[in-house]
Amino acid sequence: MTSAEVTTRAQPIRLRAERRRYGEDVVKGVLAVCALVSVVTTVGIVIALLVPSLEFFREVSPIDFFSGSTWAPLFKPAHFGVLPLVVGTLVVTFWAAVVCMPLGLGSAIYLSEYAGQRVRRVLKPALEILAGIPTVVYGFFALTVFTPFLKDLGTGVSTFNLLSAGLVMGVMLIPTVASISEDAMAAVPQDLRDGAYGLGASRLQVSTRVVVPAAVSGIIASYVLAISRAVGETMIVLIAAGLLAQVTFDPREQGETMSAFIAATGIGDVPTGSIEYKTIFAVGLTLFVITLVMNVISIRLVRKYREVYE
Repeated sequence: MTSAEVTTRAQPIRLRAERRRYGEDVVKGVLAVCALVSVVTTVGIVIALLVPSLEFFREVSPIDFFSGSTWAPLFKPAHFGVLPLVVGTLVVTFWAAVVCMPLGLGSAIYLSEYAGQRVRRVLKPALEILAGIPTVVYGFFALTVFTPFLKDLGTGVSTFNLLSAGLVMGVMLIPTVASISEDAMAAVPQDLRDGAYGLGASRLQVSTRVVVPAAVSGIIASYVLAISRAVGETMIVLIAAGLLAQVTFDPREQGETMSAFIAATGIGDVPTGSIEYKTIFAVGLTLFVITLVMNVISIRLVRKYREVYE
């Protein structure tokens, strides 16, 4: 070994650039600003909801607000029990989940494990077109097409009902569940599938007992994202579910959700600064807290069941 080779090997390896790269500093600053904008926006939304809500709760007892079963803030005497809005939201969300969870997961399994490349290139964009349809179109479809169809089946639904709004909303959410779940399944290593096939498993067994359990964290994330969107959906329930706030678990009846009340009252003639106007922010804060709790639970579930492959 020559002295030159010894000198070369003795020199430490430098991983940093010889000179400062200002372009990378600019990119880093832009990315930091993007992250900061999202944080500032979230803080601004919380403040915008919190300040009027605190003023509202100075005049209305939080106990009466969260436990009352009568919601009539625009009438005399006024009643501020938000329970009918919460029940209506949960009923619509339940029926939306009944549709989007199994159909979305089934679509994801087919696209990931059964469909060929040509079929996947056609079906996945076609499925995702559903996500691009305006929600107001879904609302009119639920009112003018799906509700008469349910009446013809003899279900006894009213003209405005929670069932039609929930089922159509579930159809709208199928692409959300299918796309995210299919991406999670595509990330499962092929070696797991090959090992299962080598043990004599069928394609159905590989799909349901190997791939789905391995991608369960992504599937849970898709479910929670879909449910969160169902909780906050506005136009479908505003058009198809009606605006009658009542505590009912019968989906054939009319109902009102929190988001529908916010939309209907926000475009009305409610005086700014009045107690009726502040109900918009109190209901909005309640909706925000419900969504936040769901997201916190989903993060914990995703971390608990996440699979890491090397």
